[in-house]
Amino acid sequence: MSYELKIFTGNANRALAEEIAQYLHVPLGNADVSRFSDGEVFVQINENVRGQDVFVVQPTCPPVNDTLMELLIMFDAFKRASAHRITAVLPYYGYARQDRKDKPRVPITSKLVADLISAAGADRVLTLDLHASQIQGFFNIPVDHLFAAPVIVRYLRELELDDLTIVSPDAGGVERARAYAKRLGASLAIIDKRRVAANQTEVMNIIGDVEGRNVFIVDDIIDTAGTLIHSSEALLAKGARSISASATHAVLSGPAIQRINNSQLDRVIATNSMPMQEKEQECPKIKTLSIGELFADAIKRIHNEDSVSSLFEM
Repeated sequence: MSYELKIFTGNANRALAEEIAQYLHVPLGNADVSRFSDGEVFVQINENVRGQDVFVVQPTCPPVNDTLMELLIMFDAFKRASAHRITAVLPYYGYARQDRKDKPRVPITSKLVADLISAAGADRVLTLDLHASQIQGFFNIPVDHLFAAPVIVRYLRELELDDLTIVSPDAGGVERARAYAKRLGASLAIIDKRRVAANQTEVMNIIGDVEGRNVFIVDDIIDTAGTLIHSSEALLAKGARSISASATHAVLSGPAIQRINNSQLDRVIATNSMPMQEKEQECPKIKTLSIGELFADAIKRIHNEDSVSSLFEM
């Protein structure tokens, strides 16, 4: 028995959902996701989904709690409407940075959110560049973990930067930076930093040669841009010729855009894992690359029960 493919979305990033649906040549599903006057989320599915293969595109991006509740309530609606399978398509997984107990008496919120997604009715998860790959183990359902590296590397090749050095802004990102450096034939450098408080870091040392080189910082998330600015300043002090950066998820909260505008960064490359139109208008240094085709390909393979392993490569 074949199950019809259905793509739905909440209010988090409708433009990306429409792009994915366009690549798949299917109409975006009809659903009302609105609010009662007191702020409660209301969801109604306006078409038949009984026995269908449903994919819900909804990054849990800011406002994180609102987009997360929309997602959970949509899952409940689809489950009660007898959908055959419900896949959570999460281009950005909020709460990913709270993935361990690094202090006494703190929660592992990333695990809590995984439990909520499973309990709400999701049968599998499709996501992109998790903050830590082991978050996949927080789920008791299958997880397909995609990487934005092929999309970003393709753009970097078009820039044709010579004397290129890829920089990891911390020890945790070395594997990601090494993958970029290998694909681009570039050298690798690592920044040794110390986190002094939430959203506050201090650069301690730079491992590797950056003097006279075009430097490209590779990270998964840019939030307040504090780490990015401190890193770029330290690299310039070590004689870097130019500084660019990329992040799969450009959260850009608080003073981030102002910091980037006032910095000596040449460009910041991001994906449209969350809405970027307003951010691009406020910060001309931002270049957004689309992940719509990547997700459409993964969704098509999952729906057809084909292998998606080739899409997991960094």
